[in-house]
Amino acid sequence: MARLGAGGPRRLVGWDGMALSLGVTVLAMGAGYLQKLPCDLAGWPNRNEELYQRFCYSDVPVLFRDRGLIDGVFPYDATSRPLEYPVVTGLVMDATGRLTRLLAAGADEAAMVRLYFGLNTVLLLAFALVITAAVRLLVIRAGGRPREALLFAAAPGLVVTGTINWDLVALAVAVLALLAWSSRQPVIAGIFIGVGTATKLFPGLILVPLVVLGWRYRRLPAVAAATVAAAVAWAAVNLPIAVLYPQGWLEFFRFNSDRGADIGSAWYALERVGLTVPHLNVLAPLGFLALLLAIVVFALRSAVPPTAARLTFLVIAAFLLTNKVYSPQYVLWMLLFAVVALCGVPARRALPAFAAWQAAEVSYWLMVWPHLLNGHHLIGATGVLYMSALAARMLTTAWLCVVVARAAWNEPDAPIAPLDLDTVTSSSLGRGGGPDDPAGTGHGGVSCLSGT
Repeated sequence: MARLGAGGPRRLVGWDGMALSLGVTVLAMGAGYLQKLPCDLAGWPNRNEELYQRFCYSDVPVLFRDRGLIDGVFPYDATSRPLEYPVVTGLVMDATGRLTRLLAAGADEAAMVRLYFGLNTVLLLAFALVITAAVRLLVIRAGGRPREALLFAAAPGLVVTGTINWDLVALAVAVLALLAWSSRQPVIAGIFIGVGTATKLFPGLILVPLVVLGWRYRRLPAVAAATVAAAVAWAAVNLPIAVLYPQGWLEFFRFNSDRGADIGSAWYALERVGLTVPHLNVLAPLGFLALLLAIVVFALRSAVPPTAARLTFLVIAAFLLTNKVYSPQYVLWMLLFAVVALCGVPARRALPAFAAWQAAEVSYWLMVWPHLLNGHHLIGATGVLYMSALAARMLTTAWLCVVVARAAWNEPDAPIAPLDLDTVTSSSLGRGGGPDDPAGTGHGGVSCLSGT
């Protein structure tokens, strides 16, 4: 098996090669497209129930019709139904809509919708390839073997949810932010975080681990630079739309503030069994803040300084466990951080938790469509099968959090890479994998899923 030794070149093909990782990503996204093919061949029927019945629902064609993009309506034009997504996502939707109308001028509606989905599938594949390449580099810098990036490329969660929405766009920007941070480029990392937050909300959560690590390593100027850059980038993207389309721009904030307990969340599960939660818009954020405070204290007191990827995974998982909604594609938010976070964790602990989590996510994906199809009832008054899948998903997420947290607390073989901050040295830790050995291949370097 090819390894990166001192001064040794890394193979470009083969088991350890980038080509393999990218090829598996293409196969995974291709399998995801084939899974959606029944709906695509049917011209993406204009009734959600038919999409649920075929298990191939996607927001992409639905929003193309429902938000008027098929007719040339700008997503944030309040004269139509405004879009409840952040600006970059809306601009991506608009750009692919314009290209669709250009290429399919004069075609019928079904042909236009199919072309729109096809164009966006190709676009999402491109972003998935960027993510895979970046994850591979992060795994190397965290001391792992390059092939372990295949945990992302071949993940079942990527196959079944990769084309449900535009989350892969935000995910690509988020992983580039971590890659820039690991390269000691805080301003560039901040720009990516700002653009990512303008695409979906979760990339902004990366700032929390950076602040914690900056405090622990006394590197607050670098964190401040990243934070300012993130704020400037976010404002630069948002201000033009906010000024030109104020009502449409506000829809994202209004929609998320007004929505109640929604599909997939713990709050929704409580409502299904008759326990309505009052003041949900207060309790849900408080629940997240409580978990966030626990993570911060944990990170500051851990014997081994945690990695940014581990802390980011824990923060995003806490957000999703307490959020008012959990759409099936949100598994992608945790997936890439989970892969890097597992670097240094013995396989006997990491693989069972990771496999169980992915199985539970796929089971939830299988159950959510019949649940929606049958009026939010599957078996009995509370939908036993759906509720079981929801509970399994949350429990396995918590299990994976425990595995990551245990490693972050005091993992004796966990390498410390530049991902954390360059004030930590190999000599201070008494092992390899520090900034002087970013690939983690010196004395003491271990794989992300080592066998011991």
